[in-house]
Amino acid sequence: MAELLPEDVGTDDCLTSYTHIYSPDLLKHQVAFITGGGSGIGFRIAEIFMRHGCDTVIASRNLDKLKEAAQKLSAASGRRCLPLCVDVRQPESITAAVDETLRELGRIDILVNNAAGNFLCPATSLSFNGFKTVMEIDTMGTFNTSKVVYDKWFKDHGGNIVNISATLGYRGRALQVHAGSAKAANDAMTRHLAVEWGPSGVRVNSMAPGAISGTEGYRKLGGLTAETTGIFQSIPLQRSGNKTEMAHCALFLASPASSYVTGAILVADGGSWLTSSNDVSMLLGYWSPEKKRDK
Repeated sequence: MAELLPEDVGTDDCLTSYTHIYSPDLLKHQVAFITGGGSGIGFRIAEIFMRHGCDTVIASRNLDKLKEAAQKLSAASGRRCLPLCVDVRQPESITAAVDETLRELGRIDILVNNAAGNFLCPATSLSFNGFKTVMEIDTMGTFNTSKVVYDKWFKDHGGNIVNISATLGYRGRALQVHAGSAKAANDAMTRHLAVEWGPSGVRVNSMAPGAISGTEGYRKLGGLTAETTGIFQSIPLQRSGNKTEMAHCALFLASPASSYVTGAILVADGGSWLTSSNDVSMLLGYWSPEKKRDK
């Protein structure tokens, strides 16, 4: 019997219907702080958490976009969603947002480090600042946010951290030295923090998505081209993933369903990194200066 895929939508809107695969009260009375929560995978993670009883904070640099997202999320779930402007590269910005969260919601049980930056660019064309910016957002941002939340709450109360990673660094990928390096560092950080913070009752895990439809990364990094060229045939599951599937993975890692799991990396890519082509010539041929996003 074919497996039924969870419903998803390609835009940053809530699901029109939802079937719970876990208890609707799985995260009841909990609060999640989600960076990059206003769009893409982060938005769907917030929605699925809220549909399981959780209140959320969604944080990024675009407050107007966050406010719009928060209204959608609360209307769909009946839970509270607090939009907060945060630059994860600036610890003082994170500190202010965490303080506001504790004042408004009283606690933080889950941290999802989802804020990230990426673009396609060969190393020879990548500026020093472009590499630095991705490392600052992906790696420093993950450390900065984790440390602030740990110092202000998790140290004394325990909690769960879910870092959103990628499989880019597993084999080495053309056009992705900046993002692959950043995510590889985050995977190492996940293991280190799991060891150090475990005695405080803090679990730290990573989730590594593959090509996920309906996201900016999918559009920016060639997902639409892959749909028309048959590249997905090389993936064991023969398709891209969707945002709801990724949210379910994050839900598992953030919930009591994974209570004895820490320091782990959950790869959710349909088996792609095991089998998909890593043709350097093809990848470099896909890139052109017009597609460059090096800022």
